[in-house]
Amino acid sequence: MGEHHHDHGKLKGRNLFLSVALNLGITIAQVIGGILSGSMALISDALHNFSDVLSLLITYITYKLAAKENTIKHTFGYQRGEILAAFVNSVTLLIIAAFLGFEAINRMVHPHTIDSVIVIWLAVASIVVNGSSVLLIKSGAKESINIKSAYLHLFTDMLTSVAVLVGGLLMKYFGLYWVDGLVTLVIALYLIYSSWALFIESINIIMLFSPANIDINLLTGKIEAIEGIKNLHHLHLWQLTDNKINMEAHIDLKKDQAISVFESQLEQIQVIARSMGIDHVTIQPEFNSRDDKNLIHNHS
Repeated sequence: MGEHHHDHGKLKGRNLFLSVALNLGITIAQVIGGILSGSMALISDALHNFSDVLSLLITYITYKLAAKENTIKHTFGYQRGEILAAFVNSVTLLIIAAFLGFEAINRMVHPHTIDSVIVIWLAVASIVVNGSSVLLIKSGAKESINIKSAYLHLFTDMLTSVAVLVGGLLMKYFGLYWVDGLVTLVIALYLIYSSWALFIESINIIMLFSPANIDINLLTGKIEAIEGIKNLHHLHLWQLTDNKINMEAHIDLKKDQAISVFESQLEQIQVIARSMGIDHVTIQPEFNSRDDKNLIHNHS
């Protein structure tokens, strides 16, 4: 089992690296082609592709870091590197999208003549590259927020390249050069749409906000219903990564009891926590302790 998982991991890393190389190649080709043909849509597609290169590189690096062992200095290891990468990734995309949107409107108002043959061929090349990359990393997208974000980038790239191709054909056969600006605007809006949810999700995790899918009142009610437990307070619930949730809390016990009794209560708490999607639980037992008994403790 362990060996199979290790091989799968190596494969995932190699596939990511191949995707980076493929995307870097098409980005350079599209920038040169965009400059030569005068097409803003090609340059915007190249920027979109370049955001993938960044995204895939960050994914590749954090993927390598996540495999490192935890140490005395890094007790959580590098697990949160993935969240940081998803954040940087989504912010980069939002900034690029704003720039593209501004340029696109300018292009629609003042259309330029464009060499559509270059646009058509490079759009086709980009569709092939992005399609190949999507297939390379598809299997890892279900397991990780970061690979999912890279996968989404690649998939939208394929769609934007289709839009660029359609634009190129309209320019070649109908001389509709304003379509170049329209395609650029569509790409920009799609970039904003696709990265906003990832941006919010990564901020929530970085800020240690409580996971939205856990009903804290239900969790508290279930724990306080356990025999011998009077009150649960000082609760902290946070996401360590996109798929690991941690919980810590203080628990008031009804009587001064043996540790072995508390151990069985703790087991019941862990069963409740696991059933609600919480992976790691730390509980501080108390009896007649004079601390703040509110469920959520204010540090002020």
